Amino acid sequence: MLESSQSLRFITCGSVDNGKSTLIGRLLLDSKSIFEDHLKDMQTIIRNSTQSSLDLSLLTDGLKEERDKGITIDVAYRYFTTPKRKFIIADCPGHFEYTRNMVTGASSSNAALILVDARNGLEEQTKRHFFITSLLGIPNIVFCVNKMDLVDYDETVFLTLCNQIKEYCSKFMKNTVRFIPLSALFGENVVDRSTLMNWYHGPSLLSVLETMGISGDENMEARFQVQFVSRFFDNEGVSYIGCYGRVVSGHFRKGEKIQVMPSGLITTIKKIIVFKKNVKEAFAPMSVILALDKSINVRRGDMIVNMNDRPLFANELTLMLCWLDDCNFDFNQEYILRHSSDEQLAKVTKIFYKINVNNLEKIEREKNLKINEIAKVQIKLKNIISYDLYIKNRTTGSLILIDKISKNTIAAGMIC
Repeated sequence: MLESSQSLRFITCGSVDNGKSTLIGRLLLDSKSIFEDHLKDMQTIIRNSTQSSLDLSLLTDGLKEERDKGITIDVAYRYFTTPKRKFIIADCPGHFEYTRNMVTGASSSNAALILVDARNGLEEQTKRHFFITSLLGIPNIVFCVNKMDLVDYDETVFLTLCNQIKEYCSKFMKNTVRFIPLSALFGENVVDRSTLMNWYHGPSLLSVLETMGISGDENMEARFQVQFVSRFFDNEGVSYIGCYGRVVSGHFRKGEKIQVMPSGLITTIKKIIVFKKNVKEAFAPMSVILALDKSINVRRGDMIVNMNDRPLFANELTLMLCWLDDCNFDFNQEYILRHSSDEQLAKVTKIFYKINVNNLEKIEREKNLKINEIAKVQIKLKNIISYDLYIKNRTTGSLILIDKISKNTIAAGMIC
């Protein structure tokens, strides 16, 4: 586990108008993480509008269209720090048509705060967001039952919703989830414990976030994605093959034997270079140059790994795929598959089933995919790639599909 002083990346998600942006605004305000000039800008916006009080959602909804419509469209990232930990927040949109943006925010998060309106319960889009967070392997999930002020802070309402959510979760998720009753608008149970909900004996939301355990990428198997290859000479005139790229998980040491996948060629790391300086070790998420001992064939898209923990490799994969494009899926269409730094052509050859997010039933014998639908599929690649299963490594186990003509990202996949 990482110490609580290290950064926690989390998202807020859930159905539209459940208070996601307001919750983040309250976190920033009550933890004293708002710059004075930002607060003055908000007050100026309020004076020039019909609003009579501070709108906390303005702290995250930065686009003019978002402020005009009162909705979140793009993923807004905010940063704040407490004495115990640093935080990176991704405020995700709740509208159905912006689900693709929610997937983007969730893909790199350690935790998810799923907001539920205490009056409306578990809505369809909330279920979709929860299913996606589970599918993406986010280890820490907290259900924030918001707007408790609108149900008179009633314990029965909270407990009833918790039981409904637990029943839904039990159908596909083994991990435990947490529940916190709160009012983002008035700050109840957000930073400090609420005096209006004395029946709740758990910690405040901020306290949960500060003590939440997260595992680090540096503790996983060693994986280095090659982005560029070049021959260079050191100060002594010795020639090396330099592999430029990023350590996506684990660590590499100078002098250790490594293997280049999928070719299987073995060599030794002669030097590790960071900003023209030699270092003895590189770990995730450092961008470095690995200078190899032997002159071997390495290309962009290859994966350098530790000798003791090889990845899988194949040209046919089984995925859980989230379709993100307005245009429907086409079996006859070739797509660009991007897996880390590797790009190649690929075709979806089979749809095993689609998921109904409301009841989690598998819909079989489907031949099409529409926007925001989730399905288990088989995909055929032009060439062999090296990969890990998504449950083992979120970076090397994920990929995206890109339209060849528009260059739009049309799907996100998790290898299973």
